[in-house]
Amino acid sequence: MSTVNIVYWSGTGNTEAMANAVAEGVTAAGAEANVIFVSDASVDALKDVKAFALGCPSMGEENLEEAEMEPFMEALDGVISGKQVGLFGSYGWGNQEWMRDWEERITNDGATVVNGEGIAFLGEPDDATNDELKALGSALAGLA
Repeated sequence: MSTVNIVYWSGTGNTEAMANAVAEGVTAAGAEANVIFVSDASVDALKDVKAFALGCPSMGEENLEEAEMEPFMEALDGVISGKQVGLFGSYGWGNQEWMRDWEERITNDGATVVNGEGIAFLGEPDDATNDELKALGSALAGLA
């Protein structure tokens, strides 16, 4: 059975809920989901997999969370070429610029953003967004 790692950072619980919805999609597709808070994640564990997910809300001036997720992403920058990466996160304001920047960063690293774009939602995810996140999990399971 393949395993899909879902690494996330969440401050309010919205992005954590999104990570859990991705995990539901992974398990429904017959793979194992490994949901990991970023401080417990290992870059080495992602080097040897084909596909994984990253989740982070928009912070500050539409940036990734700076204390844990940004350093983790910096460590990933040199090792994710050829990978399939699902992106997701919540936001409280703005125009989703952080997600577009993150998508571009993943692409510039030589990886592919699954479905061509990340999933961003204002606040707590609704049923339609949860369905989209589950579909992302299913896609990742098929790529793992």
